[in-house]
Amino acid sequence: MSQKGGIYTRHTKSGVQYGVRWYIGRMQHIITHYKGMAIKDSLPMANRLLAVMRSDDESGFFRIEKYTNQEVDTIDFLQKWIKTQVHLSPATMKDYQNSIKNHLVPWFEIHKVSLNDVQYDVLCQLLHDIKREGKGKQNVMFCLHTAMLSAHKSGKITQVPPFPEKRMYQIEPKPIQAISEARQMAIINAIPEEHQPIFWWLKYHYRRPSEAMALFKEDYDKERDCFIIQRSFSNKRLVTHTKTHHIHTIPCHPDFKHWQERCHISFGPYFFTHRRSRLEGQRYQHDFMVDLWNAAARSRGETIRLYAGIKHSSCTAAINEHGMSVDELQMLTDHARRDSVLKYADIKLEAKRNIQAKVLKMKERKVE
Repeated sequence: MSQKGGIYTRHTKSGVQYGVRWYIGRMQHIITHYKGMAIKDSLPMANRLLAVMRSDDESGFFRIEKYTNQEVDTIDFLQKWIKTQVHLSPATMKDYQNSIKNHLVPWFEIHKVSLNDVQYDVLCQLLHDIKREGKGKQNVMFCLHTAMLSAHKSGKITQVPPFPEKRMYQIEPKPIQAISEARQMAIINAIPEEHQPIFWWLKYHYRRPSEAMALFKEDYDKERDCFIIQRSFSNKRLVTHTKTHHIHTIPCHPDFKHWQERCHISFGPYFFTHRRSRLEGQRYQHDFMVDLWNAAARSRGETIRLYAGIKHSSCTAAINEHGMSVDELQMLTDHARRDSVLKYADIKLEAKRNIQAKVLKMKERKVE
């Protein structure tokens, strides 16, 4: 293997000065200091530095910034980087800001590690020290990973180190909470009638509350009798995309027709509105919907949250009570991954009982 780099010499009136000459592409770097020490007066020191640089290069961990005093301050980089992330959704921006302010900056204030020197062992220690549980730890590490990808693309670091394996986050899958369709409908019926349309829409169309609140009148295609889901609310701000950044087209459910005709009509752009709203266009707000749901749930002796009581429960009932297949449900919900839909089939035994019943019927027919 050919060895990279070489000893640089410069003759001056005071004598010979030494350094290390190193090329990256066509760019020449002359290194005359290492770890704060001048090497220009010592050939042995220059040789030792060259040996260290060659060792780093052969092991695949070479970074010229390590030797040119171009170390990137981690805290300074993170604080400047987050200000440039104007493309993030409001919710993601809030999470990243929290990760940097409350977890990454305090940790790097104690552990003086430059961004160039953040390697696997450093990341493992950071992961261990983050004062959050599984998913929370993952969010902080994902923020740092995204920032380091940006640093790499802009040439501030030469590589992004491997991050801790998924198993190290110790994320325990939480069981899906859901109730039967009868219990779900009892709660919706307990909500004041003027507010029921938006909840029935959620039940029948398997969408998120943030998408229902952001639905515009123009998002209903009368000719095709379908809804175009293309907006959402993120951290209480209207954004012109869904959480998955995909546009979803869903047919209007026949059982929703009755409620569609009873929707409150306003002069604003929103599909679902109510008279007492003081927000623009008399639209709904998430906190208000949660309050309506919780009050109705308590009146029926239920404690299930809005999202679980609506989306999770509708998806679970579709498979376990109505015999819908996982693939059919995936088509209706527009889930990208089949595994995301399978969780709804695991929550109850009814789906398995239905399969067993089918097998028994087949056996009985054979006997006959």
